[in-house]
Amino acid sequence: MKMLINVPETVVADGLRGLAAAHPELTVDVENRVIVRRDAPVADKVGLVSGGGSGHEPLHGGFVGHGMLDAACPGEVFTSPVPDQMARAAAAVDSGKGVLFIVKNYTGDVLNFNMAAELAEDEGIQVASVLVNDDVAVTDSLYTAGRRGVGATLFVEKIAGAAAEEGAPLERVEAIARKVNESSRSFGVALSACTTPAKGGPTFDLPPGELELGIGIHGEPGRERRAMMTSREIADFAVDAILEDLRPDSPVLALVNGMGATPLLELYGFNAEVQRVLGERGVSVARTLVGNYVTSLDMAGCSVTLCQSDEELLRLWDAPVATAGLRWGR
Repeated sequence: MKMLINVPETVVADGLRGLAAAHPELTVDVENRVIVRRDAPVADKVGLVSGGGSGHEPLHGGFVGHGMLDAACPGEVFTSPVPDQMARAAAAVDSGKGVLFIVKNYTGDVLNFNMAAELAEDEGIQVASVLVNDDVAVTDSLYTAGRRGVGATLFVEKIAGAAAEEGAPLERVEAIARKVNESSRSFGVALSACTTPAKGGPTFDLPPGELELGIGIHGEPGRERRAMMTSREIADFAVDAILEDLRPDSPVLALVNGMGATPLLELYGFNAEVQRVLGERGVSVARTLVGNYVTSLDMAGCSVTLCQSDEELLRLWDAPVATAGLRWGR
């Protein structure tokens, strides 16, 4: 497999150096692997910290900035960051109002963020944590107990980030983050496996004429393999899987997310089918975001995330945001 890298061992460090060069509004500690908004800590503001294995860009480092995260901790590819990274990030963004950890439900992330919270609290930093577990495809996968945290992570980081930017206290920011997670469900589909730099080949075998339904974001297989389907058929399957678990009685936020190697032309075509299915099922859509946001290296495929909204969540979603990966209103 051909990859635009030097050697596998420096992929994350090289990416962080490039991020720093492109975004001077960020402070990027390449050695310790912590990305912080340059104006942190922001006075009288709750700090938001997230992180996880690299390979999901722009999640999480691309969402550091005004209106979203205050810091992110990238681990090795598909590998959790370590507690020292997270504790360092918490110290960098704490203004005295506390820090919220946003944690995707993968075993390594959960364990390490829990340890980091203890380290931070030993230093006098008040920490709260919210677990993102929105995936409806499988339970107790290769990497986690319970449902995986996937596309809803973007909704949680954006909406909770807007609440923190407004000056909401830690307890309120935590409550809003939990509400977003509880109101969100996701389903993903792979048209090809991804390729990790260390392996140099596909993470699982997927024949050319087949697709994997219900995949996560670490190259793990899903819950069912079928012959290749049309965009229309995939949208029917994915949306119905979500609506079996989430029965929205108010308009939804919709994320049509690419897994890293799917062109926008295909994603917008798939979005048209997603909107069709939602309309046929009587679900109103308040806002839609289409693009590659929560990725799995070079995997071809997509995911759908729906979040039942209300007036407050829509206001916070629409609030200004200025990050490398998401930007509007400023």
